[in-house]
Amino acid sequence: MNFSKLSKEKKTQLVLVVLVTVGALNGLGFGLIRYQYANLKRLAESSATADSKLQQMRDTVKHSDSLASSLADAKATLTDMEADMASGDLYSWVINTFRRFKGPYKVEIPQLGPLGPITDGTLLPAFPYKQATLTVAAKRIFMISGGFWRISKTRFRICVY
Repeated sequence: MNFSKLSKEKKTQLVLVVLVTVGALNGLGFGLIRYQYANLKRLAESSATADSKLQQMRDTVKHSDSLASSLADAKATLTDMEADMASGDLYSWVINTFRRFKGPYKVEIPQLGPLGPITDGTLLPAFPYKQATLTVAAKRIFMISGGFWRISKTRFRICVY
C-alpha cells in the first residue's frame, strides 16, 4: 500500500483511524491495565506481610520448647515463693513467723497489734494477692532492728493468697 497514491479524503480517514486506535489503546492502558498493576502491587504487599507473619509463627514454634521450659521454671519459682506466704489463720501464721526470728536475731517482740483487714494490694496495680497490716512493737537497738526487718521482709512475704 502506497500512502502517496491515496486520496486526501482517505489519508484523513486513515490518520483519524490511527489516532482513534492510539487513543483507545491509551484509554485501555490507563483505565484497565493501570488498575491491574495497582492491584498486583497491593497483592504483592499483602503477600510480603503474610510471609513475615508466617516466618514469625515458624520462629515461635521453633522456640516453643524453650518457652515451655521457661514457663515451667517460672511456675516452680512461683510455687516456691508462695509456699511461705500467709494462708489459713493469718494471726497464728504471723506469730509462728516471729517465733522463728526470735532465736537467731535475739529480738524481743512483746506486743503484736491486731491484724488489720485483708485488702487488695496497693503496692502494684492489678497485684494478684491480698495484703493485711499488723503493728509490731520490738525491743532492740534501732540499727540492728533495721537489719532484722530487712531480713524478715526478704525471707517472708506477708501477702495473702
